[in-house]
Amino acid sequence: MKVLVTGASGFVGRHVVTQLLERGHRVTALARDAGKAQGLVWFDRVEFLSGDVHADRLPDRLGQLDAVIHLAWPGLPNYRDLFHFEQNLIGDYRFLKSLVEQGVGQLLVAGTCFEYGLQNGCLSEDWPTLPANPYALAKDSLRKFLQQLQRHHSFTLQWARLFYLYGEGQHANSLLAQLERAIADGRPTFDMSGGEQLRDYLPIEVAARRLVQLVERPDADGVYNVCSGTPISIRTLVERHIRKRGADIALNLGYHAYPDYEPMAFWGDRRKLTQLLGTLD
Repeated sequence: MKVLVTGASGFVGRHVVTQLLERGHRVTALARDAGKAQGLVWFDRVEFLSGDVHADRLPDRLGQLDAVIHLAWPGLPNYRDLFHFEQNLIGDYRFLKSLVEQGVGQLLVAGTCFEYGLQNGCLSEDWPTLPANPYALAKDSLRKFLQQLQRHHSFTLQWARLFYLYGEGQHANSLLAQLERAIADGRPTFDMSGGEQLRDYLPIEVAARRLVQLVERPDADGVYNVCSGTPISIRTLVERHIRKRGADIALNLGYHAYPDYEPMAFWGDRRKLTQLLGTLD
């Protein structure tokens, strides 16, 4: 397949490009920062485009692609700012609509588990969406916009709701990245919340592989959770990572308050993606 990946130099994008190339696909990689992309191992194996999907006029030939994996979304992890729906939502919709009008027949777009809002438990794709922050609202609205666009244009829309991902290239403010810095700095303690909240964590390499496997199924229109399907407490996750690293660092539990933009206990139901792709992991 000929696939465009937006946000190609980002945390998810860099791994998705790697997976696409390993599986024999031809990749056009789009990112705003050419210098950052040049430092990635796959740079010489792709057609690279430097540009902003919200601002730049992109080549009309993008319509000749088989599929687009749209991962670009600036401003994270600031979930509360209004720019998510004042700028990103409208800019993304215009960009993706232009691709469909050029002839792209398949869009795989990154959504978020935050679309489920403050609902607890095992979250299934058929649950209602109740976004509780501007980021989640913008993502949920983009999905609905694109579903309405399908009434006017024929294309496959694959909406991939990403849960918590970790691994190489993760944001510096993410939990495990902060823990790694504390270990590297030789700090005696690691400040965190009480750690009792349940979350769904997936290695980035596994998530990237699932996204590529999904885009390889152009018949599979719909919403899909990209998750482990197994809840784990934040405290357990941190303690496991410390043991894996062989580090000597104590947990300062309760230092940070629990976030108010996410429920205490939620994880993804992955059965729909398992039924589509077969055995996962």
